Amino acid sequence: MSTSDVAIVGTGPNGLAAGVVLARAGLRVELHEAAETIGGGLRTAALFDSGVVHDICSAVHPMAAASPFFRAFDLGARGVELLQPEISYAHPLDGGRAALAYRSLAQTCEHLGADGPAWRRLMGPLLERSEAVVDLILSGQRALPRDPVAALLLANRVAVHGSGLGAARFRGEEASALLTGVAAHAVGKLPSLASAAVAMLLGHLAHGTGWPLPRGGSGRIAQALAEDITAHGGVFHTGHHVADLVELSGARAVLLDTSPKGLLALAGRRLPRAYARRLERFRYGPGAAKVDFLVSEPIPWSDPAVGRATTVHLGGTHAEMVRQETATARRVRTREPFVLVVDPAAVDPGRALPGKRPVWAYAHVPNGDPTDPYDLVRARIERHAPGFGETVVSHRSVSAAAYEAYNPNYVGGDIGSGAMTLYQSIARPVPRFDPYRTPLPGVYLCSSATPPGPSVHGMSGYLAALSALRHSFGIRDIPDLAPGPAAVACGRPG
Repeated sequence: MSTSDVAIVGTGPNGLAAGVVLARAGLRVELHEAAETIGGGLRTAALFDSGVVHDICSAVHPMAAASPFFRAFDLGARGVELLQPEISYAHPLDGGRAALAYRSLAQTCEHLGADGPAWRRLMGPLLERSEAVVDLILSGQRALPRDPVAALLLANRVAVHGSGLGAARFRGEEASALLTGVAAHAVGKLPSLASAAVAMLLGHLAHGTGWPLPRGGSGRIAQALAEDITAHGGVFHTGHHVADLVELSGARAVLLDTSPKGLLALAGRRLPRAYARRLERFRYGPGAAKVDFLVSEPIPWSDPAVGRATTVHLGGTHAEMVRQETATARRVRTREPFVLVVDPAAVDPGRALPGKRPVWAYAHVPNGDPTDPYDLVRARIERHAPGFGETVVSHRSVSAAAYEAYNPNYVGGDIGSGAMTLYQSIARPVPRFDPYRTPLPGVYLCSSATPPGPSVHGMSGYLAALSALRHSFGIRDIPDLAPGPAAVACGRPG
């Protein structure tokens, strides 16, 4: 039985964000983690060599530079250096070509040639209102937008690029592939309104606050969050699997950084049947199958400029990605899946040693797919980087099915905790005005299965914590998240 004010199950980015808010509100907070280390999707570990670390899940963090929670938390002031590559992401195409999304919008437009003006018209207005666009997409999606102009700009672009009309806006393959590769981060059918929203969010941030990597790995973000929690009296229990909510019955509020499947397992039959049935019907998206490589030298891309990007999308043309992603969403395995590659040492050379360099890659596959992804991923890289296989010193493969065994929140390998459809983008996990409150008194869901959904932004945890403060403790003042002693602020971050 817990003796704390608040018990949090799961220490992924949202569980940690909730812990920061609640501990800074002066509550006694205990966090329970089944794994031996905290972090969830923010873990970094030495897999092959003690001097070379790999990011186990997430690696690139545009939301850590842009989200309202992290803007207020201020990672930089806490010693977390977000390193910005010159090229946010690259998209190789056959024939040695590559589309490049430079941090500079002007340089990107110049690189895209005839499609440069169209790219500028698409991304420029979003950049001008970037903070409002980010805050709208990363809100709880239950209130009117603060900036109606930003909302209209976004809605227009989502409507066009969420349909078959979007590709017609570009003349060449490069620009349409560049945008579709970002849309594929939604991990689902293409095109769709949800994938278009993701493309607009991440696409414009590539030219704004960027797609940075934390120096030393993603675990640095988790460490900064945990240090703030412990500085305000929070306590961590690692290697502790909570099997039933009854174990936490002494806490006035329980926040679950779990999937809906995890909530069902913890709550048992205590949930009202109608709510439980909705959780059971919650749809999970395609899986991620990951390969961590230790290589002897930088990836030998056909276009050397690709090596200046830390993030590389391997999916071919717009038409190829539409076919691949739609098939995968329908649980059809493809021979050439969409693959995302990250080369951390391209911007953080301290991550590499002579002859030893980490490379991170995952493929989109059907949910629950047990296939070892190594051959598929290596072949996708070698298509645009001949000779890559000869540089591989060692590797570790994790199938989509095995990803769930590693972290039960990744149901069937779904690292986003739920399919990103238009309906589930809003009604996560069920349609409720306050999606964080469950029907059980004092029990809240704070994972990415709640709005605003997946990515390392902390907003699901932040918003769930505000709900818990109001409903379980009668606290309406919002704690200041800036470094230093906790103080009370008058409004929300951002």
